[in-house]
Amino acid sequence: MKKAFITGITGQDGSYLAELLLEHGYEVHGLIRKSTALEGANLENIRHILGKLHLHGGDIMDCPCLIRILNVICPDEIYHLAAQSHVTLSFVMLDYTFQVNQQGTMNLLQSIVICGLEKRIRLYNATTSELFGGTSNETCVLNEGSPFRPQSPYAISKLSTYWLVQNFKKAHGAYAVNGILFNHESGRRGSRFVTKRIAREAARYAQGNAEFPLTLAGVHMSRDWGHARDYVRGIWLMLQQDTPEDLVLATGEGTTVKQFVEAAYDHVGVALRWEGCNDRMVAVDESNSKILVKINPDLRRAVEVECLLGDSSRARQKLGWKPEISLESMVAEMVDAEFLRLTKDAARATAP
Repeated sequence: MKKAFITGITGQDGSYLAELLLEHGYEVHGLIRKSTALEGANLENIRHILGKLHLHGGDIMDCPCLIRILNVICPDEIYHLAAQSHVTLSFVMLDYTFQVNQQGTMNLLQSIVICGLEKRIRLYNATTSELFGGTSNETCVLNEGSPFRPQSPYAISKLSTYWLVQNFKKAHGAYAVNGILFNHESGRRGSRFVTKRIAREAARYAQGNAEFPLTLAGVHMSRDWGHARDYVRGIWLMLQQDTPEDLVLATGEGTTVKQFVEAAYDHVGVALRWEGCNDRMVAVDESNSKILVKINPDLRRAVEVECLLGDSSRARQKLGWKPEISLESMVAEMVDAEFLRLTKDAARATAP
């Protein structure tokens, strides 16, 4: 039985990956914060499979802890997903972003070498399409040969991990890959992300509980959005090849924030009408003219990436991978998940 070790197992990607590995007969180990292990918090995404997992309390910043865990497990595959992955937050928490992303990756690589596992394991490192810095041309797609032009502390920290893993692979003859994944979402998306906020507000409005409009930095930014379940399948496939290769995973289809908003509200039966332009643009419920979405330019990042569109031709050719879940299905899943979550929260609030 193969053994896998996942950092960031409680997150969106980590939880879907854990499910996939269990389906393939793996013994699945995961790193969780000691506070999570003690209090049982932040386990929502993996609660349904807890009995099948081997969880280890620790911290990516604690090298001796990682060494101890790796010596106990002796994994065949390591999936390094733990990160501070919120772009906007990285501008105000620069030190923390680099500590977790850069230093955390260095700690893991050093621990692998100290444990003598560099020739035994296969390593996946999660990077991001933010490495590219985007383009101003929506028809310009980005692939493995595109230049890196990171535009945020988050992207810069992730680019450093890209090169750390490249160096680790060359220095030790290790099987190590960087996955360059474009945006991917699901009902398990973290609460700080704009897609989650959109889904939550659409669900809240459908329940009649939306007191204030959804406020966004803008609606014309375009992203290549796919489903996390599709992407973790690609992640797993990257470690099943004869030779390691860094690959892009993307749908190849761009969607604006405006279109994402429309899809979310359409799922709950609300047709939107857009009024005004630029920073004065608002979206209203066509049936009653209530303002549901407005723009606040103060929310914009110091440096904004306008367009990210990926070309995953290489992954499709080498891995036989392709995305299967449509944007519409993904948005519907996200809104339904928020609807259920809000319903449960309301029930708990009124319980005696």
